[in-house]
Amino acid sequence: MPEQNNSHLHALKVSCSNCTLRELCLPVGLNRDELAQLDAVIRQSRRLKRGEYMFRSGEAFKSLFAIRTGFFKTCMSSQDGREQVTGFHMSGELLGMDGISANVHGCDAIALEDSEVCELPFTRMQSLSRDIPSLQHHFYRLMSREIVRDQSIMLLLGNMKADERLAAFLLNVSSRLATRGFAANDFILRMSREEIGSFLGLKLETVSRTLSKFQQQGWIKVDHKHIQLYQTDELKNLISGCIHAQSH
Repeated sequence: MPEQNNSHLHALKVSCSNCTLRELCLPVGLNRDELAQLDAVIRQSRRLKRGEYMFRSGEAFKSLFAIRTGFFKTCMSSQDGREQVTGFHMSGELLGMDGISANVHGCDAIALEDSEVCELPFTRMQSLSRDIPSLQHHFYRLMSREIVRDQSIMLLLGNMKADERLAAFLLNVSSRLATRGFAANDFILRMSREEIGSFLGLKLETVSRTLSKFQQQGWIKVDHKHIQLYQTDELKNLISGCIHAQSH
């Protein structure tokens, strides 16, 4: 039995060490012993089918989840039962930070395609952070990144016109994909037009009309969910005035 456990931990270690996304969800420069400690804590891996919930609003918070493959949306239900999309999350990003403060999740997390996550039990990760200072610092950085992302969303919803919101959204997806080593200007949108609209505070018709407008201008090419960005400078120019005004 001990041999099986050692073999299992070794498999986890190899998996973490060889994961192309490791530097996005774990701090750089961990030594072999520190990686072994992490491997003993991180639970790999949990697979979810498209449409499956990773957690639901009101559930007890126990773990963070690092997305290895796939795509998720987070959403909340309004009082009249409508769904409000609050974010989209891709491989290399962490989910579940919403539950840290109150020990319950404040939103639903739903897989937009077949996905795989690594589970990071929060209490055990906290204990490990005391022994590995770089791990604690890394989590502070991740939390800060979430705050910055929330501020960007507020900028989108509070200070931008419809075409500016959609341009900023496409550029944001492009940038995040590039960070993960994927094609920045040729990608599949995993979410529906309606979900994009919910996130950006736009009607479905407005999202579709604006994408068509961008295509007619030669800035992008749209084929259902397949998006190709031809003139990213034009998209950046569209939103630059808004961002410049906000910074003063």
